[in-house]
Amino acid sequence: MKQRLLLLILLLPLMWGCSRDQESQKVHNVIFMIGDGMGLSYVSMLQVENDFRPTSFDRAQGIALTTTRSLNNRVTDSAAAGTALASGEKTDNSMLGQKPDGTPCESMIAKATKKGMQTGIVVTSSLQHATPGAFYAHVKYRRMPKEITADMLRCNVDLLVGGGRRWLIDTCEEGDSYLEAFARKGYRVVGDIDALEQIDSDRVLAVMADQHLPKAAGRGDYLPRAVAKSLDILQKRAGKDGFLLMVEGSQVDKAGHKNDLEWLIGEMRDFDMAVKEAMDFADRTPGTLVVITADHETGGLTIPAFDSDFICPDNGINYQFSTHGHTGTMVPVYLYGTGFDQIRGVMDNTDLAKKIMSILELE
Repeated sequence: MKQRLLLLILLLPLMWGCSRDQESQKVHNVIFMIGDGMGLSYVSMLQVENDFRPTSFDRAQGIALTTTRSLNNRVTDSAAAGTALASGEKTDNSMLGQKPDGTPCESMIAKATKKGMQTGIVVTSSLQHATPGAFYAHVKYRRMPKEITADMLRCNVDLLVGGGRRWLIDTCEEGDSYLEAFARKGYRVVGDIDALEQIDSDRVLAVMADQHLPKAAGRGDYLPRAVAKSLDILQKRAGKDGFLLMVEGSQVDKAGHKNDLEWLIGEMRDFDMAVKEAMDFADRTPGTLVVITADHETGGLTIPAFDSDFICPDNGINYQFSTHGHTGTMVPVYLYGTGFDQIRGVMDNTDLAKKIMSILELE
């Protein structure tokens, strides 16, 4: 009996240490960042244009890859890919937050809200666009902004930051505008980044543009400031329950569609600064996991040398796009913070969503 008691006393510090170690590895907050259309070549381009000085992506502690096909197409669109990343469910191209038979796909944000977590969405597009819409809306066609706006009012996301005012000034079922309906539900409704930064811990709808925000060159440091302030608000509101924030660099995709290199470099630099804000937050906030990925690749960018004679001191760099559409290539996943090693390898985009939901115990 005495031997057993002695053994228990000796093991208690070890058991306590294991318990504390498990708690230190528990993820309370996830910052899910999506560079719309951002293939690996876009990140490589950013490194080249930065003269190979470290970018935020180079801080990643873990790397994975995802496939991106939709249910009915080997090359996905943003609606189907957004639905996969938001809910872990495959659907057809152009469908948003629902399966082809009309069954709704419950997003990780909806599940986090049910669990009592704080939730937020920050984008550089309209809030009704495909990727943000996939996290709260359920419509058969992505270009149904009025129906998507109605779902936005119903979804109870605590923080919404982006564009899309043109549909929020429409009359809703209650007889006033959606902006007024949000205010009636207790949201602080603001219209610029300076006003957003004055908010302490209220629920917030920040609508910065009639549709999409300006290009990176015209919107300044909106995205990194919006990410930093949103994290501050959500952290104050969340307490021990944690939060889930989705951030989209929406216009990386738009620049890729246009094959506009100057625009694309600006969007990637802007997204890189937003990633830095998220990683810095994770550094000072244990229990935070940052997941950075893309919904698909746009433009088919390659980075060939100008000259095939590689004996030359420098062959030069030539950026070449192969399409104005999307491609079927895999996209990278960068991981940082608590629990980064829980996501690894090659997986489908639906599996990435399921892993995030499992980490947050939403499944």
